Amino acid sequence: MTGVQTCALPIFRAFGLMLGSIWSVGVFTLGIASMTSQWGGKIVKLFAAVYIGYRATLLGSLIGAFWGFIDGAITGILIAWVYNRFVS
Repeated sequence: MTGVQTCALPIFRAFGLMLGSIWSVGVFTLGIASMTSQWGGKIVKLFAAVYIGYRATLLGSLIGAFWGFIDGAITGILIAWVYNRFVS
């Protein structure tokens, strides 16, 4: 049992960083795609309601990537925590 507890914190961090990075790249790509081709404009407007400063511009996409990383990292940490609760 102590092996799981000592190893859990790095797993939380790693999963949070992984999910935050993936979500950040996805949000950034969506913003750039919407800027260049008008694809995904409605989704960008939906995300802009949650991510302050997110727009279909280069700066807005960078801001959205920042918020996406924070959102994804917190979600990843919570998923890892719930998973560890069910496993142990």
